[in-house]
Amino acid sequence: MSLSIADALRQATIRLKKAGIVGASQDARILLADIFAGDREIQFREPERLLTKDQSDAFENSIQRRESREPVSHILGRREFWSRNYFVTSDVLDPRPDSETLIEAALSIAEETGVSRVLDLGTGSGCLILTLLAEISQAQGLAVDQSSAALNIAAKNAAHLGLSDRISFKQSNWFSSVTGTYDLIISNPPYIETEVTEILEPEVSVYEPRAALDGGADGLVCYREIIQDIVQYLTPEGAVVFEVGKGQASDVAALLADQNFTNIRIHNDLASVERCVSARCKK
Repeated sequence: MSLSIADALRQATIRLKKAGIVGASQDARILLADIFAGDREIQFREPERLLTKDQSDAFENSIQRRESREPVSHILGRREFWSRNYFVTSDVLDPRPDSETLIEAALSIAEETGVSRVLDLGTGSGCLILTLLAEISQAQGLAVDQSSAALNIAAKNAAHLGLSDRISFKQSNWFSSVTGTYDLIISNPPYIETEVTEILEPEVSVYEPRAALDGGADGLVCYREIIQDIVQYLTPEGAVVFEVGKGQASDVAALLADQNFTNIRIHNDLASVERCVSARCKK
C-alpha cells in the first residue's frame, strides 16, 4: 500500500530515532525532499500526496542507508559549503560549517594585501581552495592531497563550479611534490588525537577517511610537519591559515612563532571556539 508523504516521514523519523540518530526528523525531511528534486515545501504543501512505487523505493533505500549511520551528505552525494554545493564521497571529509572560519580569515588577508597564488595542503573535496578562487577572481590555485581519489573529487568539484582553468592538482604528501612560492597557503590537516578517533560517531569513523582525521598522539603531528618546511614555499609577505581543533590554537600559534612568523592571529568560529590560526611570513 502506498504511503502518503506525511506517513512516510512519520515512519522514517521513528526508525531513525531508534537508530540513535540526533536530528532524525530533519534527516528524514532532507532525504524525502531529494526524491522530489529538492522540493522541501511539498511536505507542507501536499502532505497527503501518495508516493509512487519508485519514490517509495528510493526513499526506503535512503532511510536504510541512514539507519546504518551513513551521512546524509553521502546519501545525497553532495554537501553545501559557503552557499555552493560540493560533491562528496567516503574518500573525502565532509565540508563543515566550522571551516567557513578559515575562508573568512583568508578573504580578510586577500583584502589587505591581495592574493594571486594559493596552495591548499590536503585539499580533500577542494571546498576550501575552490571557495577562495570563486571569491578572489584573479587568483590561481594548486590543490594537493596524498589521495588520488580525493583529488578526483576535487577536480570534479572544480569542473562543476567552472574553475578548472584556474586550478591544478597534484598528488603529494604535503610539500613533497610541490614547487614554487605562494601568496597564501591554507590547510585543514588531520588534527584529532589518535585515541579519540577510536570513539568518534560512526558517521565519521566508518564513513570518512581515517587518514584525514588522525593527527597523531597529540593531534599536532601534521602541523609540525607542515610548519617546519612552509617558509620556503611562501612569497616574502606570504600568509598561512590553518584550521585547528578545539584547544589547539595556542599550540599551533607557538609553532608558527618558532619559525619567526608575524601577525599571528587566532580566529573564533560562530560558537566562539578558536578555530583558525593565521600568520604572515617575514623573510
